[in-house]
Amino acid sequence: MSRSSLGDNIQGGEILLPVRTGYILLTILAAVLLDLVPLPKWISWVRPDFIALTLLYWGIFQPRRLGLLPAWLLGLLMDVADATLFGQHALAYSALMFAAIFLHRRIQMFPLPYQMAHVGALLLAQQAIQLLVRIADDSEFPGLTYFVSSLTATVLWPAVMAAFNAPLRRRSGPDDV
Repeated sequence: MSRSSLGDNIQGGEILLPVRTGYILLTILAAVLLDLVPLPKWISWVRPDFIALTLLYWGIFQPRRLGLLPAWLLGLLMDVADATLFGQHALAYSALMFAAIFLHRRIQMFPLPYQMAHVGALLLAQQAIQLLVRIADDSEFPGLTYFVSSLTATVLWPAVMAAFNAPLRRRSGPDDV
């Protein structure tokens, strides 16, 4: 394993196992399914964008494995699934992925609270892009509750990191010290 690819598997001083493509696809599929689960109107504004969270995680911790094209395609899928203006999710997810890849080393070096601040800012920017596209299409402003899902996703960031890292941790054997 080259030194550069090994560096992407170090988080918090812990060396993680290499990530398989199937695992990345499984997390993306789970995110799509979680985003497509119908919820009552009164709680749907709190639900985080699981696809954005997943793209952000892989863009930060495995920037060479997932690029802009999958983010764009997932955005188009969500545009069709949500019956929204075609391209708004695609543009926002691509911009989010670009920022995650561009800032991945910076975000990785910070402790968790500062990582959460970066993640929150990136998710707010992603939602702002979607909102600007909607406003450009003469849609009405949905109100400040529109941004609550970014705050929910920011709070969930430590749980997402723990869940995605769990299968990548080395198992210690009975003979290991």
